[in-house]
Amino acid sequence: MREACMNVSLTPELEQLVAKKVESGRYTSASEVIREALRLLEEHDRLKELQFAEVKRKIDRGLQQLDEGLGVPADQARARLRPKPNK
Repeated sequence: MREACMNVSLTPELEQLVAKKVESGRYTSASEVIREALRLLEEHDRLKELQFAEVKRKIDRGLQQLDEGLGVPADQARARLRPKPNK
């Protein structure tokens, strides 16, 4: 597989971070650091999508329960959400 060549501009702070990662010995080149960062970004994006799908699923389930008459009256819901006074 042929690697594509791409020029990227980094802030001095990010350039320094990349250099420190290479100097640490964990990475052999700046390209390797950037590839790892992009893999982590992709994983982060995938996890966010999964979290969003889970929230949407819970909302859909709640709406279905409301449609089935399984909701809680508004005054009871508010009472549950209000903080209890400290005694």
